[in-house]
Amino acid sequence: MKKYIPFGVLLILAALALVFPSAELVNVPGNKIDSGDTAWMLTATALVLIMTPGLAFFYGGMVTKKNVLSTMMQSFVCMGVITILWVIFGFSLAFGDSIGGVIGNPATFFMMKGMLGNATWKLAPTIPLVLFAMFQLKFAVITPALITGAFAERIRFNSYLIFLCLFMIFIYAPLAHSTWHPDGVMFKLGVLDFAGGTVVHMSAGWAALASALYLKQRKTPTHSPARISYILLGTGLLWFGWFGFNAGSALGSGALAATALATTTTASGAAAIAWIFIDMTNGKKPSVMGACIGAVVGLVAITPASGFVTVPHSLVVGVVAAAVSNLVVAWRTRTSIDDTLDVFPCHGVGGMVGMLLTGVFANQHVNAGNTTGNGLFFGETHLFFVHLIALVAVSAFAFFGSMILLRITNAISPLRVSEEEEALGLDITQHDEAL
Repeated sequence: MKKYIPFGVLLILAALALVFPSAELVNVPGNKIDSGDTAWMLTATALVLIMTPGLAFFYGGMVTKKNVLSTMMQSFVCMGVITILWVIFGFSLAFGDSIGGVIGNPATFFMMKGMLGNATWKLAPTIPLVLFAMFQLKFAVITPALITGAFAERIRFNSYLIFLCLFMIFIYAPLAHSTWHPDGVMFKLGVLDFAGGTVVHMSAGWAALASALYLKQRKTPTHSPARISYILLGTGLLWFGWFGFNAGSALGSGALAATALATTTTASGAAAIAWIFIDMTNGKKPSVMGACIGAVVGLVAITPASGFVTVPHSLVVGVVAAAVSNLVVAWRTRTSIDDTLDVFPCHGVGGMVGMLLTGVFANQHVNAGNTTGNGLFFGETHLFFVHLIALVAVSAFAFFGSMILLRITNAISPLRVSEEEEALGLDITQHDEAL
């Protein structure tokens, strides 16, 4: 009977659409949708979505040949599962009426209620509410997908689906609400996270570390990448989509979006070159994979800062993030922590570096919406210490919360594949497919 449960749950969820069609028309006096902002945000939403297939290629190329398809599927399936949850109550949890500043009321936008007409989000008054909801959905989709690189080659697909749902509900949604909702705890504290360094990358990075520790080492913890060409393709798609990720977070098509696009470009370019040069100083040859990893680390680090720092300072963010993440990768390889694709050193540490450097380089001339203050570089300390406090709080919440969810998932359905399944590869044992 167990095999019928997932489809049965899906049928129940689909039946909700018949009971709650959300056909009410909203007409708010004074609301005016801007066609230019809407056009850009439609584009940005599509750009962010392409990042998830890009991540699939990026991760898929790094694993062994017998695990390429399963690793790519772990990213791809997020586009389906998270979308369903988001439409029903996920968007409400993240952006609904605040409950204590930590979570949204699941009934606020239940089944996309109130999306028709000229309804808008209070911090995005020039685009339709449904567009804002879909833009934010793409962030919710890619965040758990990022975690998969940590437990690649050893997790059961069915168990992963359970963890995926739990993570979105209990880790991602509270962080998104507290950081991006105007009544959220961290928002009120003055934390600046332009596009998800805290909400996306730190949460995924700490969850990745928890996963690596909980699932322990693979039986063969070292391997050669199956397709470096996939890594290069994935990096290109990620970099391309990241312009929607960061510049789209301006929630309009003005000067702030242009600044975010510029800082995203320069930080990633600087980090890619820095990673290559650091490898060369360590006696290694400049590699395709090193350049790709460096570029992604730069994208990660600039994400929270992209709409708050100047273009020259974004170069510093990229170089510093590459140097720190490279060191942490080297440290990780000397430990027994089997973070398969170094998600924590690259996304977790990259996100933390970006968050701290936002507190160093943020300037109110870049973004008038920054009411917390200038960064440490400009002689002010308040913003930096706010970010330091938030970093500790988010890290503890994401790590220990994920560890609890892993235990809950394992109690429902064992997380690790058997030794025989791991030896055969997850492509065959989990999906009955192979390259």
